[in-house]
Amino acid sequence: MPDPTVPPTPPVPLAALLAREDLALRQIAGPCDPSLVVHAAHTSEMADPYPYLLGGELLLTAGVHIPDPVGSGTYFDDYVSRIVAAGGAALGFGLAPVHDTVPRALVEACDTYDLPLLEVPPQTPFTAVARAVWQLLAQARLAELRRVTEAQQSLAAAAARPDPVPSVLRQLAQRVGGWTALYGPEGTELASAGRRPEPPVTASLAELAEVVRPSGPGTPTSATHATAGTHLAAYTLSTGFALGVATPAREPGDHTIASVATVLLTLLTGEQQSGSGAARTSALVRLLLGGTAEEVAPLLGGGDTWFVVHASPIEKRDMAEVGARGTARPATPHPQPPDLLAATALGAALGSPLIDPVGDIVQVLLPAGRTPQPQPGWTLGVSSPVPAQHLSAAAAQAARALARARATRTPLLRHGSHPGLAALVPKEEAQAHARALLGPLAEHPALVDTLRTWLSLHGSWDRTAVALSVHRNTVRQRIARSAELLRAELDDPDVRMELWFALRQE
Repeated sequence: MPDPTVPPTPPVPLAALLAREDLALRQIAGPCDPSLVVHAAHTSEMADPYPYLLGGELLLTAGVHIPDPVGSGTYFDDYVSRIVAAGGAALGFGLAPVHDTVPRALVEACDTYDLPLLEVPPQTPFTAVARAVWQLLAQARLAELRRVTEAQQSLAAAAARPDPVPSVLRQLAQRVGGWTALYGPEGTELASAGRRPEPPVTASLAELAEVVRPSGPGTPTSATHATAGTHLAAYTLSTGFALGVATPAREPGDHTIASVATVLLTLLTGEQQSGSGAARTSALVRLLLGGTAEEVAPLLGGGDTWFVVHASPIEKRDMAEVGARGTARPATPHPQPPDLLAATALGAALGSPLIDPVGDIVQVLLPAGRTPQPQPGWTLGVSSPVPAQHLSAAAAQAARALARARATRTPLLRHGSHPGLAALVPKEEAQAHARALLGPLAEHPALVDTLRTWLSLHGSWDRTAVALSVHRNTVRQRIARSAELLRAELDDPDVRMELWFALRQE
């Protein structure tokens, strides 16, 4: 049995064999179709070669089996029809020493049954033809293995990109020359790449994806179909997702390439923690039934302390018009909410399936034993490690860290854990002082947020605008309004210090 991990050998075009000048083969009957291929060469002088053919062969004969004389009977019709019935790809007839010319009746029979008939000259032994077929097969196999290897490398590289799932789909579509789609557990098309086929084809592919969706012990892991001249294939992902591929033709290595993509997509969309799905379900039920964070946290397998990570995808920012001095400044960004696939991939990269896309950020709950690292394509704000009962405070820390990271364009920023002068003031007294000082802004959360960000960025209007995704004039107006309500001179460093201290107590 062949190794199932190795793609099957591609067939050899019959035209490539005819193009070999050293063989001097000449087609004298049958269709001249460029798409005709052969899978092997086989020599036989049997009157009925049917039992000895597997299909796709170039059958070579010197006509030893032909009765002499044939007369006007149906011998050649019977002979050619049996070759066609066995799936033979072509017939090669060798001249000399038995026959000086190809029998006319054989030529007519091959034309009748659309079987290509090649004339093999006396100077070309059958072993030379068989060797040529073997050489062409070896070349085709090497080219196909190279194609598969390059595809595997490109798919692996795509899986490491900031948008791994769409990147893998795009690379797969490019490598097989078709269209690819990822279907969710409910059958919804979540993402696709390549040139989209006509609606009947996409509908057929969606139906084929349902066939491989896990539904019991007998569910197939892959299925194929052809419709409207398009080859369809669907592959099941162990996570309940399904991969669909539509191509104009089916190359021998396409299944191997798609299988690699299936494994990568399974890792990108699947559970990253063994047995964690049931535990998380149990944790959710307990929370809904009134459980506390301390009771629920052990079910999540994270230990005693946790990080809260806030992540924002890095956007390609448009540039504003060049100013009078010839310099350009970033325009106000418009963050787009990260999709679920990107959020899942981020969680997998950080090592946690506990993700929550909210607005334009993704919240990740990460056990303290797994230190967050910068991720390509993302800006991260990380809290201090905290016990489960303090996760809400950690979320606020992560949010502030993310705002500062985005403003300073830092890939990852951690909440400071070193104690400072604020630790010398009792927490209750510090909070009471903060409420009194910030009281005039209590009903204006946008002003509080803007003031906090502006102070954290040392009064930079542009960086604050970037961090808050607003125009710099909006920042100026909000800061001016805050100063008016607080009756404070915000250019005074002592005032700024007092306000910063108060804002940190919230």
